[in-house]
Amino acid sequence: MRIIGVDPGSVKTGVGIIDVQGNHLRHVHHAMIRTGKGDFDERLHILFSGLSEIISHFKPDSAAIEDVFVSKNVSSALKLGQARGALVAACGYHGLRVAPYSPTMVKQSVVGFGRADKDQVGHMIRMLLHPPEPCPEDAADALAVAICHAHHSPMQKIVGKI
Repeated sequence: MRIIGVDPGSVKTGVGIIDVQGNHLRHVHHAMIRTGKGDFDERLHILFSGLSEIISHFKPDSAAIEDVFVSKNVSSALKLGQARGALVAACGYHGLRVAPYSPTMVKQSVVGFGRADKDQVGHMIRMLLHPPEPCPEDAADALAVAICHAHHSPMQKIVGKI
């Protein structure tokens, strides 16, 4: 099974793709979709089209996305929610149902500690997947989302959530 993981952001979004065969995980691709800080509507379009292009090229079987982290800044949270919506829409456009995962669940699945920092997540991604080139933090987070889905999707299929 090929899984695409997404770490949403309104300025930069991480994307990670892995192949899963039994208990074996293999790095396929990681990337950043960078929108800059221009017109927000244009940034949403960049997110949608950028993820659509990656999905078209790599043809994943399944998609997972990190839930929106609610911060104290309501405006930032709303923008992040809209960015996440554009990314979910891109997945839906390509026929992929999206499994959401909380940041705590992603970190717990990859590091074993739900409050792990980005350095710990990045270290585990290097240890588990051996990517051919260094991963930016957001791309490592996206690969972690994909790994989390690989660990949880068999159980979710059993209980009928996917």
